[in-house]
Amino acid sequence: MAKLSDNYDPGPQIAQCGAINLGTKDLEKSLHFFSDLLGMEIVARTGDTAYLRGFQELTHHSLVLTQQPESIVNSYSFRVRRPQDVELFAEELTRQEIESAEVASGSEVGRGTAVRFLVPGSGHPFELYYDIDKPDAPEELRSKLPSNSSRRRGLGVRRIDHFNVQTSRETINEAELWVRNNLGFNRREYALHRDDTTVLASWMSVTPQVHDLAMVANAYGKTSQLHHVAFNLENLSDVLTAADILRDYDVTFDLGPGKHGIGQAMYLYVLDPGSGHRVEIYAGGYLIFDPDWAPIKWERENFPDGLTWYGDPFLYKGDARSLETTPSAGL
Repeated sequence: MAKLSDNYDPGPQIAQCGAINLGTKDLEKSLHFFSDLLGMEIVARTGDTAYLRGFQELTHHSLVLTQQPESIVNSYSFRVRRPQDVELFAEELTRQEIESAEVASGSEVGRGTAVRFLVPGSGHPFELYYDIDKPDAPEELRSKLPSNSSRRRGLGVRRIDHFNVQTSRETINEAELWVRNNLGFNRREYALHRDDTTVLASWMSVTPQVHDLAMVANAYGKTSQLHHVAFNLENLSDVLTAADILRDYDVTFDLGPGKHGIGQAMYLYVLDPGSGHRVEIYAGGYLIFDPDWAPIKWERENFPDGLTWYGDPFLYKGDARSLETTPSAGL
């Protein structure tokens, strides 16, 4: 049997979703939502910027909130598998003549050097990093379980789950193919427009999840849009509990609760009261372990079942629930 060479190098790879950096017009309202209600730990706060994580996240943060005049997305960040992968990705971006910038260590508290660039075709600002601190929670928040970074509280957000981003129908094929070919995302489930060529939506992952990143064609031709960021709860019933509690706090519901056919997870979409950014409260879903997984194509006649298996349904033909948000920040 042939053996891999000792010098075999698979090239740079992404390991997981890292964090999202959100601008908010009202930092205190956003902190109340994410920390007091959703239960995320505030790890650090410097001036008008706060860093948070879920109770099963051992790294420094998965959410950055910054007081800003506009509720924009400052960055979507991903952790790479090896320290050298940051530089290797930067070299590949240079080879492709894609503008990139080094983000100095500490620009986000607790995080090492990153490379920043705009995704070709979509313009979303991605940042790739490896080094990140793993601080202990304060004694009063510390869990007895060593696999948890802090005690479960509030609605019990465990971790960041995925990003769902939108770009125009004219550019989505370029963007979706680029992240698959260059960042190693695997297409898991997808749907095409009537032309059977243009991507309508694609769910992609680098982990066994159905998606760490979803890319959707924006109904109004906009690019660089955030559709939502998802945070993970433990059980399907937790989503229903979240709906009950958040309704009592006058948090605006955008859609749900319900269950997706695609990915088979429960969903509840709400709006952060401080920023207006859409947040998906997400639980369940299946995992993919097959090395020969074939992407699942959803035909148009079955696509409504993919969006909503049961519960409050998506209306995706020009309805407001095709969901507009503010554009991401530039490079």
